[in-house]
Amino acid sequence: MTTPIWAWAGALAGFAVLIAADLRFTKGAAGGLRGSALLSALWIAAAVAFGGILWLWQGAALAGQYYAGYVLEKALSVDNILVFVLLFASLRVPVPLQRRVLQYGVIGALVLRGGLIAAGGVLIGQAGWIFYVFGALVLLAGVRMFRPVAGHPRENLVARLLRRVLPMTGDYASGRFVVRDGGRIAATPLLVALVAVEVTDLVFALDSIPAVFGVTSNLFVVFTSNAFAVLGLRALYFVLAGSVDRFVFLKPGIALLLIFIGVKMLISPVAELPVTASLAVIAVVGLSAVGGSLWRERVSPGRADPRQEPTERKPARQ
Repeated sequence: MTTPIWAWAGALAGFAVLIAADLRFTKGAAGGLRGSALLSALWIAAAVAFGGILWLWQGAALAGQYYAGYVLEKALSVDNILVFVLLFASLRVPVPLQRRVLQYGVIGALVLRGGLIAAGGVLIGQAGWIFYVFGALVLLAGVRMFRPVAGHPRENLVARLLRRVLPMTGDYASGRFVVRDGGRIAATPLLVALVAVEVTDLVFALDSIPAVFGVTSNLFVVFTSNAFAVLGLRALYFVLAGSVDRFVFLKPGIALLLIFIGVKMLISPVAELPVTASLAVIAVVGLSAVGGSLWRERVSPGRADPRQEPTERKPARQ
């Protein structure tokens, strides 16, 4: 299916309106857990409604591909949140300024992912074998996720590189990304945090975008499912930041999903799974990972409760 220009224009205009509404909703407000939860729910509702529009326009098959891609990206975005928590802690970003970093960060991530999706579509169109390379990369990403990793070294590397090439101020006092310091333009640590967020999301996108291509080859569906997942990430961050480490089975669940998608891509020449099967597997594994994590939290009261740590709860309360 070739998506008409008017559909792309309408989708981009819709995203622009939703972004403007999001920014207006949070402008000048500290947010708070309740406000972030409401905003996250609204983003999810908008994503579900868009799938309904696709259903009415192109039928259940394309809508099913969109929902499968969206649920997969939404699950993967929770892993992004865990890394962002570590990143902001390592860079000591004040909680009120985390909102500003994520505000610009998710918009920049959407642009970068759009470029990756376009490039991926061209590669698959020009060299069909690259689809199987994507499948191998997704499978490898899933296997890698089973390995325990302490922290996330990329953000510190980004900070070190930026400090070597840019004049840098030493604090977040101004709340700006660049300032004039002694007659010259200097970057602030807030710019370091923004670039680190963008680089981190780009690294994740190198795994997640090929995974969505394993669900659908329709660029419009790949882009819109990614867009809704990414644009809802800021609100979801402040809902889950203080408790994301409670979901102990989420990372293994995401790893299983990536392995499933990778295998599905590699065996597609001999066994093509229907979209409904993919959507069912993604939903069952995701819900099982979340439900199992909550059950373990409930039956293991002796485990450390992250909510008792003030530094971990601050993001959710601001």
